[in-house]
Amino acid sequence: MTETNPYMERALEEARAAARRGEVPVGAVVVKDGRVIGAAGNRTRELRDVTAHAEVLAIRAACAALEDERLEGADLYVTLEPCTLCAAAISFARIRRLYYGAEDPKGGGVDHGARFYRQPTCHHAPDVYSGIAEREAAEILRQFFAERR
Repeated sequence: MTETNPYMERALEEARAAARRGEVPVGAVVVKDGRVIGAAGNRTRELRDVTAHAEVLAIRAACAALEDERLEGADLYVTLEPCTLCAAAISFARIRRLYYGAEDPKGGGVDHGARFYRQPTCHHAPDVYSGIAEREAAEILRQFFAERR
């Protein structure tokens, strides 16, 4: 494993836990002032909820922890490029910085697909940093889907 920061390590742990539950292995962690205030892995199958993506669940937990719908000054670490649904949630939550691991050319909504933050209708765009622990994040996904083929 290459060196990474502890927040992305935690997101990778959340992704691995999601895989063990049979969920697409994506993990997300919300950090504010050096403290994890929300963390989750995908739970769409378990909760039978198409919006139960790791990012959305981590944002919900962080909002509950702060008792606020806005997460200004918070950063999000996620193992896979967020889809458009998650990109919108990140924008509405006013996340300051988005760090993600693997790119998602097929379903991503940040640097692929809709490129949500580049749209004139986007009211808030976080600073985006991609490729954080990219190899590890991509390998978790590769293993998960290889086992299901």
